[in-house]
Amino acid sequence: MKSDVTINSYSRRKTTGSLDDIVDKEDVTVVVPTLNEALGIGQVIEQIINEGYYNILVVDGYSSDETVEVARRYDVNIINQHGNGKTGAIKTCIDHVTTPYFIVIDGDSTYDPKDMGRFLPHLKHYNQIIGARKKGRANISRLNRFGNWTINKFFNLMFGTKFTDVCSGLYALNTTFARELILDTQGFDVEVEIAAQAADYGSVTEVPITYSKRVGLQKLNPWRDGLKIISTIFLLARTYNSVILYSFISAFTIIPAVIMLFWVFLETLNGVWHNGVALIGVLLAVLATQAFTISTLTSQQRRLEQRLLRKMRVHSG
Repeated sequence: MKSDVTINSYSRRKTTGSLDDIVDKEDVTVVVPTLNEALGIGQVIEQIINEGYYNILVVDGYSSDETVEVARRYDVNIINQHGNGKTGAIKTCIDHVTTPYFIVIDGDSTYDPKDMGRFLPHLKHYNQIIGARKKGRANISRLNRFGNWTINKFFNLMFGTKFTDVCSGLYALNTTFARELILDTQGFDVEVEIAAQAADYGSVTEVPITYSKRVGLQKLNPWRDGLKIISTIFLLARTYNSVILYSFISAFTIIPAVIMLFWVFLETLNGVWHNGVALIGVLLAVLATQAFTISTLTSQQRRLEQRLLRKMRVHSG
């Protein structure tokens, strides 16, 4: 029987895909961030248990409904998160997970715990595995599908990757790597923040999963959260991939410079000289050259600083 394989990857390491590489479920904690998910959390926990995962951690964001009461019916660990939004839930779970790996799955029944088995053969080879929603996309609204497409394209452009679902709510992380993460967001953009740092390490991949209809009310606002995620990607690119970011800035600066200088040249052939336009064109060209040079020189230094900071945070913790 042919085993599941990654559909997309960005890694400097190769996965063998052999049975010896499959991680035991006892080495995995399943983390379920919740906020008012009373209608779906019970079904999610039951499905996780049925799949043979017994290290289950529910991180609740102080739900005002019966989410915690429902979760307490099962043999799972329940803790209240610190910090704001989904980022706070992820930070909290990182503080409490004791297994080498953990899988994050939303508590609204949109993700099928059966798909978590697709992560197990690859956990030893990647810092992050993203569950790309390939089946059941009809359960995502057209507006959200368009937003996801836009976010993925922009992320790939900024980081030189080829991912299809960086905003997925089902993904796996190496715990050691997760403890080195620098998480500064507060909302649904935490997924792109994690993916950006995994891509920076060159160790992130995707596997196909199924997406189902949501149980309960949707918390994500397509326009507000979508624009926030886009802006977060831009800021992350400045930190983790400044070469590409400033290369684009340089390119957009050099284009008007070339147009201006070429127009001045043509006008000069006709005996007309435009001092102001020529000066602006030259200044734009110099600015573009300097931006590209500086970004190239500083990118490696910034990456080194970020990694040293992560190591310091891990050792101090």
